[in-house]
Amino acid sequence: QVQLVESGGGLVQAGGSLRLSCAASGTISRINAMGWYRQTPGKQRELVATITSSGRTNYADSVKGRFTISTDNAKNTMYLQMNSLKPEDTAVYYCYALTQRNYWGQGTQVTVSS
Repeated sequence: QVQLVESGGGLVQAGGSLRLSCAASGTISRINAMGWYRQTPGKQRELVATITSSGRTNYADSVKGRFTISTDNAKNTMYLQMNSLKPEDTAVYYCYALTQRNYWGQGTQVTVSS
């Protein structure tokens, strides 16, 4: 079992920055990859960024060059640094961890005002 707790969401003006955190606990040694998805009402959950246990990263085209995913293994925490935020980045952001199954956090709201 893996437990994930997100934090760091909030309201920010367009062009601003936020950093999301995802603290993992439980059987974290079995995590193969972690990442962030986001979802807006009426739409499917969208992949934002992923990072593997070896450090390989992948980003959605819409966030490349603006968002950076990283991990701090000493703190068992994953981060998503979001810069140059746009109103279209407004969504609930979910972190996930992949072992033999996916685990999800509870989500954190990010709102970008124009």
